[in-house]
Amino acid sequence: MTRRRKIVLLATTIAAAGLALGAARARDLPEVATGFVADILCSETFVSGLDPQRNFAETTDAMPGTSLISWAMDYRVDSVRKDVTVTLFGLGRSHAVYREGLGCTLEHGAGMTAVERLPDDKRPALLPEIAGPAIVPPQSPSLAAALDRAFTEPAEPPYRRTRAIVVMKDGRIIAERYADGIGPETPLLGFSMTKSVISALIGVLVRQGKLKLEGPASIAAWKNPDDPRHAITVDQLLRHTAGLALGSSLQASLGSAFEPVNRMKFVETDMVAYAETIPLETAPGAAWNYHDGNMLILSHLIRAAAGGSPADALAFARRELFAPLGMRRVVLQLDGAGTIEGSSEMLASARDWARFGQLYLNGGVAGGKRILPEGWVNYSSRATPNAWVGIGAGFWTNQGDSFGANFRVEHGWPRDAFFAKGTIGQYTIVIPSEQLVIVRMGRSPNWPPQADGVFDLVHDVVAATREKGKLAGAD
Repeated sequence: MTRRRKIVLLATTIAAAGLALGAARARDLPEVATGFVADILCSETFVSGLDPQRNFAETTDAMPGTSLISWAMDYRVDSVRKDVTVTLFGLGRSHAVYREGLGCTLEHGAGMTAVERLPDDKRPALLPEIAGPAIVPPQSPSLAAALDRAFTEPAEPPYRRTRAIVVMKDGRIIAERYADGIGPETPLLGFSMTKSVISALIGVLVRQGKLKLEGPASIAAWKNPDDPRHAITVDQLLRHTAGLALGSSLQASLGSAFEPVNRMKFVETDMVAYAETIPLETAPGAAWNYHDGNMLILSHLIRAAAGGSPADALAFARRELFAPLGMRRVVLQLDGAGTIEGSSEMLASARDWARFGQLYLNGGVAGGKRILPEGWVNYSSRATPNAWVGIGAGFWTNQGDSFGANFRVEHGWPRDAFFAKGTIGQYTIVIPSEQLVIVRMGRSPNWPPQADGVFDLVHDVVAATREKGKLAGAD
């Protein structure tokens, strides 16, 4: 295809989108698309240390429809300035900037809020150590077979592109494996697994008496009792039942670029300020609709309760959650206004994601100290009515009678499993009945559901650990 024909195809794609969705929303497409790519390339080049060319190819391949425009993208990674610029034939330009200790932020030309970098935290962890420094080989042949299967690519697409797997049983790693260029200390982007971390930080504030789940959330923009948004609660934000008309964040695809929530994420400097201007689509509590704006608003509540500044929020997260768990390879990235981008922007090593899962397996306690309120784990994993995919308060769940929960159980997941989930293949799965935490990270399409191989992985690991237990009992 000639360059001219490609330009015509790109223009036709955007014009068709404009007819279908309205010119204003279609106009955002170039900046949303380039912003998404710039953010990921910056984060996983300068924080994770991954190869940008391979990362670009694997990420865009995992997202349906992006081939319509990915050929038209040009990206420049500046290793001296530590920034990434992505353009789309001049129709869009996005610039992501790396700051030491803070990760990457999209810079839209209006500058970014200065943030004080935190000193290193040398306090010993409360959570017992989960492994030594060396990679832990599978502790049984059946576990080895489970990891072999998870890392083996199918003969034809969609490909799995598994990057990391950590399996923990009774608080210790019993198997782990990593793709080339990745290891136990490599911070990896969790995408929407970040939402589960925000839920945990909200839990800490609830335990401290600084936030309440019920009653109007303390949002200045909605303080007027006559504003119907005044009634929105923290619980509704956690469960995605607040009712704000921001569209949906369920899928990462070309089509999702037209949702207002993605204008918030990739066009706006102050994401929360934008989210708080959005009117209601449904009455608070009346309907379930998963989108990232809920978590950005919660992130702002965390910032306000922690002291008000970006550094206050980051210090709170480290002091109250990451340091007690021994999560040393964590980067919480910020929006341009200095608020934690709590919908999808945390990087952590696969081991650190496993440590986070272990906190929930332990009922919210680490080393005898209560981190989360009594009952918070059950609250987080309790199914939200009408959430057809099976979601609680910050975690996906197999509890309840949703389509998603039943589908996973039919495919071998235990009924009591709940998990943090990020788009295109990120999971931290907690299975209390098996005393298991399973972390899987990669670059896999969201559809079909079997594409990432996680159904097989959970089934295989559960079977392997049960078999190992039987053998130990026989001894």
